[in-house]
This record gives sequence, C-alpha cells and structure tokens, in this order.
Amino acid sequence: MYELTKQFRFDAAHTLEREIEAEGSRRIHGHSYRAEVTLRGRPDPQTGMIIDTGLLARKLEQARDALDHRFLDEINDLGPGTLENLCAYIWRKLEDDVGNLHSVAVLRDSTEERVTYFGEAAA
Repeated sequence: MYELTKQFRFDAAHTLEREIEAEGSRRIHGHSYRAEVTLRGRPDPQTGMIIDTGLLARKLEQARDALDHRFLDEINDLGPGTLENLCAYIWRKLEDDVGNLHSVAVLRDSTEERVTYFGEAAA
C-alpha cells in the first residue's frame, strides 16, 4: 500500500460568525491556506503509479482556482469558510475524478491549525 500526497496553496477572504473573538471574525479578513490531498492505493501494474500525476495536478489546479483569491462567503456549496468546510469542499471537487482519495487536509500555517477530512464513509 502506498500514499501519495500533493499540496497546493491558496489565499482567500471570508467572514465568520463566532462567539469568541467575534468582532474581528465578522469583518472581512483573509488567510493563506495550504491544502494537502492524499491518495492511498497500489500502483497500476502497467504505469507503476497510483495515479497519473499530471491528471492529479490538473484536478488540484481546478480546485485551487475555485478558492484562490476568492471571497469564500460567495462560493456555492461551501458554507461558512471554516477549515472543516474547506476540506469537505475540496474533497467534493476531487472525488469523482481522483480515485483512491484518502484524505484532504487544510492548514493555516500562521495559526498552526490543521483539519483533516477522510470523507463521509469514514464518519
């Protein structure tokens, strides 16, 4: 069994309703994010790869383009712009085209926060 992990970065703005540190969160503010997408599986006997990395790169670029330099509050099917919702959104963007999807993590390095999503089947 092998794991392949690829990352991409994006910057986005949002607002957030919270009870603690509420004032700053309710105003439009932005973050730099890092997403890690992990596939798990056995290499194809013909290609020797879990997935063609060119195909994976294209699909990740599409997910990145949907988020990068966007106002997250305006993205359909995202919900509030939390790390949890970003993970699930990226998963949904990839799941139909990327086999062996194992996990999606979104990190905010500036706050040392990370959330990892393993899909609905793991819940």
